[in-house]
Amino acid sequence: MDVAIVAVYLVAMIAFGFWGKRRATTESDFLVAGRRLGPLLYAGTMSALVLGGASTIGGVGLGYEYGLSGMWLVVAIGTGVLLLSLLFAGRVQRLGVYTVSQMLRLRYGPGASVLSGVVMFGYTLMLTVTSTIAYATIFAALLDLPRVPSILVGGLVVVLYSALGGMWSITLTDFVQFLIQTVGIFLILLPIVLVQAGGFSALPPEALSLTTIGGSTIVTYFVIYTFGLLIGQDIWQRVFTARSPGVARWAGAAAGVYCLLYGVAGALVGMGASVLVPGLEERDDAFTAVVGATMPPVLSGLVLAAALAAVMSTASGALIATATVFGKDIVQRLRSGAADASEDEHVRGNRVLIAAFGVVVIVIACILQDVVAALTIAYDILVGGLLVPILGGLVWRRATIVGAVAAMAIGTVATLATMAAVGDIYANEPIYVGLASGLVAFVAGSLASRPTASDVLAEWDRRSAGTGVTTRV
Repeated sequence: MDVAIVAVYLVAMIAFGFWGKRRATTESDFLVAGRRLGPLLYAGTMSALVLGGASTIGGVGLGYEYGLSGMWLVVAIGTGVLLLSLLFAGRVQRLGVYTVSQMLRLRYGPGASVLSGVVMFGYTLMLTVTSTIAYATIFAALLDLPRVPSILVGGLVVVLYSALGGMWSITLTDFVQFLIQTVGIFLILLPIVLVQAGGFSALPPEALSLTTIGGSTIVTYFVIYTFGLLIGQDIWQRVFTARSPGVARWAGAAAGVYCLLYGVAGALVGMGASVLVPGLEERDDAFTAVVGATMPPVLSGLVLAAALAAVMSTASGALIATATVFGKDIVQRLRSGAADASEDEHVRGNRVLIAAFGVVVIVIACILQDVVAALTIAYDILVGGLLVPILGGLVWRRATIVGAVAAMAIGTVATLATMAAVGDIYANEPIYVGLASGLVAFVAGSLASRPTASDVLAEWDRRSAGTGVTTRV
């Protein structure tokens, strides 16, 4: 029954891909769902995008080891969604662009998009890889499949429906995945685990502490993941799908609140698992172990489908972000005339990029071992190199292209150099040094250079107000 439930789920995802293919007739449809998602679709798909394997399987694992304080990873993610939605999403949605780097080009003028595109490409590619690898955990529990076949099965399904219909397919599948996650985690897994564990009174008192995981770890989660959520292409591309600034702001805020609740739920499930299946060697095995220990076949199939939904939604969102960044910020900037192609040619080109990078991601996922280290490096580079010029451009009018490029270059180099000097990929110092040095370079470079040209700022003001928007930048 469990296998049948997940098989039906996978077939349904592919069917949504074919349905989305009929709607994705323009580049705007394919990359940003025609910029017309309403509150319900937007909130659901945003939640599904940011709550992946790390938030679900990893969040339960953190709760298993650290108790309630294991919630902080997902809480940091939810905080990032809240801040982006309430402070910046309305303005970002009005710009009418496709990528974060296009926003930088609008704000500062030519010269910033290729460098930022390369950094963002590295981040989105590694995010896709790590999400793809997470299939192995679920299929191993369900079908007893080895790592590589598990990655191939899950990866090929995601690549197929993503390439067929682009963002429309991903939106539809993400919303279904959001519903499955909600039912599977909140309505099935959480209450059953807590009841079978004996209720809150049976949980060890120390598990209720909010600081067991460590203050420095909590701070690092917020610095890396909250800031990363503010500027990630996969997140911004979902903001671009909203039909209005109000939808981006308030439906996005609702998604942020949902993420906060999801973090608490995952930690509580992990706490219950520590009572029901103690002594696990690997904390990330807690999710599948507690499902197997507490669920009858049909319910366990639904809960495993919820975990699979979490992983697939993040992987598909990161995959289309990778293809979009490569096509818009790298290829189109290096090849003149690309923007003059027809809509059909644009859609076909984007479809080919998704399929090609999907294959690349599957290959890397099959051979890569230390995925957490790779993702940590990607997030550190993203935040250390791009946070300051992106947010600085949104809040400081005197910022210039010189300051932005200096912040990108110096922030990225400082982050990597500190990481090498400390000798620990997971250390806190690299991201702090990268941010501090990038901020100094940003302010100094901006003040030492001529202000941004008035025509560039005038166009930025028009686009920020939602006027003068074109479909391509």
